Amino acid sequence: MAGALGVALNGAWRVPLLHLFILAVVQGITEFLPISSSGHLILVWEAFDSFGQPVDPDAAHRLTLDIAVHVGTLLAVCVYFWRDVGGMALGALRLFTGRVTPNGRLFLYVVLATLPLIAAGFVLKRTVALDLRGFEVVAWATLGFGILLYVADRLGMMIRRVEHMGVGSALTIGVAQVLALIPGTSRSGITMTAARFLGFERPEAARFSMLLAIPAILGAGTLAGLDLYESGSLELQRGALIAGALAFVAALMAIAALMQWLKRASFTPFVVYRILLGLLLLGLVYWPGAFGTGS
Repeated sequence: MAGALGVALNGAWRVPLLHLFILAVVQGITEFLPISSSGHLILVWEAFDSFGQPVDPDAAHRLTLDIAVHVGTLLAVCVYFWRDVGGMALGALRLFTGRVTPNGRLFLYVVLATLPLIAAGFVLKRTVALDLRGFEVVAWATLGFGILLYVADRLGMMIRRVEHMGVGSALTIGVAQVLALIPGTSRSGITMTAARFLGFERPEAARFSMLLAIPAILGAGTLAGLDLYESGSLELQRGALIAGALAFVAALMAIAALMQWLKRASFTPFVVYRILLGLLLLGLVYWPGAFGTGS
């Protein structure tokens, strides 16, 4: 029955709609929470392979679906922060006339903070896409960067807003974002961590982190879209569209919930989740017999 409802890939393998739904919801919820969407997507694919019939084993197809759900979350952040997005677009246009407005400066800071990721992504594209998608990498990154977020949230002052952003702060957050190429780190988590170390208020740290996601996801989504178009696979295109739409809905709800939470509380629940998940994953890596998964 699942096969009948699935999306066929290259006529040989099928991705059931249930699997697409799970991928999309996991991505939508985790992309903007500081718990690593890429790490969770790797775990989801591992779960698909470990329980039941394996789903499309082609690494390129899996990466395409991963990026498709990322694009869905990109649309969600643009909708939620439509005032900031529209303001930055207008500010960018005014820059060409020689007028520097607060929105124009914000646009420049987002661009500046994106440059380190572009450079690192270009150099490390193959390593990140294939060689760093291991279970053990996700486990250690989930644990380690979760603890770092806790330290930043406890030690960082809350005296700055996005309007107080400067070149140094934008570049520091941008360099930190490069670490998000390691699955399990969390792009939103590491940028919020850097912002909290710099003294930004929690909602403001999340706000800049989400605006910074726009060029990061847009770049990867554009490249994947070209590859998807050139593949000529209508089935893969259909699956990507379905997954992206579902991720959009899930992400929009997750963003709204996170922004409301950070107005009155800390990042501690996300840290606790990361520590528990990291320890569980390390247990599965180093002591599989203790979980009944050993040979």
